[in-house]
Amino acid sequence: MSSVDRDRSLDHSPTEIALFSTCPASAGLEAAEFRRRVVEVAHWSERQGCRGILVYTDNSLLDPWLVAQLIVEATESLVPLVAVQPIYMHPYTVAKLVTSFATLYQRPVYLNMVAGGFTNDLRALSDPTPHDRRYDRLLEYATIIKRLLAGDTVTLDGEFYRVERLRLTPPLSPSLAPWIFVSASSPAGLAVGRQLGAVVVRYPTGADEPLADAGGARNGIRIGIVARADEEEAWYVAHARFPGDRRGELAHALAMRTSDSSWHAQLSRSDDETSPYWLVPFRNYKTFCPYVVGAYTRVARELAHHLRAGVDTFILDVPREEADLHHTRIALRTALAEVA
Repeated sequence: MSSVDRDRSLDHSPTEIALFSTCPASAGLEAAEFRRRVVEVAHWSERQGCRGILVYTDNSLLDPWLVAQLIVEATESLVPLVAVQPIYMHPYTVAKLVTSFATLYQRPVYLNMVAGGFTNDLRALSDPTPHDRRYDRLLEYATIIKRLLAGDTVTLDGEFYRVERLRLTPPLSPSLAPWIFVSASSPAGLAVGRQLGAVVVRYPTGADEPLADAGGARNGIRIGIVARADEEEAWYVAHARFPGDRRGELAHALAMRTSDSSWHAQLSRSDDETSPYWLVPFRNYKTFCPYVVGAYTRVARELAHHLRAGVDTFILDVPREEADLHHTRIALRTALAEVA
């Protein structure tokens, strides 16, 4: 099978696996180039059998909902996983966007609920809410969205939001209901993920607790993968893509000082030389997740560890080429066979 064939080879695996890629970020790209890259990566992701594609949000990026519309119009079934920050919009607006996409395109939109962000961004928006309290707010926020999308007439006199007999029109078909994702890197995030029945997502560090007790509807990890048939070839590709970068290290250090993200801090503190994860791309500020690099069998061994621990959802880094997703799926099929 060539790397450009539509890959549905995981659809009938013993474990139902949901694979997501990530959309390129708009920062630093000209508008035409960004549109081209989004459509290109969306096509790769759909051809390689990904269920969806993560779309970032922060103060420096284009609006993720407009990027999601670009993805939907360029593909047949790929689901945007849109990052949703409560301070950007009211929960009713999120629910209205989800049902509008469903009505216009007969396509679901999944929601990646973001509690925080860079402290400078939050300060600029006059949001001094402490880390754990932001998760309290997120719970109210996502609860309103879920109830509206379920067809309820919602009255809530909460600590952060108040609505009275609020109803969503047009109603959302249950078949297009969104998956909700929550980062479970902190106790506060894990607790909210459990309460919402969300897909709980962690960033593996090599010293992770088992994920099967995470209590969400599904258990996910965010991870970059460079897999090839040969170990040496995989590391050649990895080093070529992510060479040492002193300027990137300084940018990472600055980001650490302006973020109170639990997963960011956990990865930055991880210095275990026996860890299976390569953190050079993260520490050079080229990406936001740990990497596993190697031959198919070596990568599959690590993926099998997560499958046995209850992981069924994998959110990959931005692919540089379609072959990245093709090679990843080979490693994932190998891991599934090992677990089976």
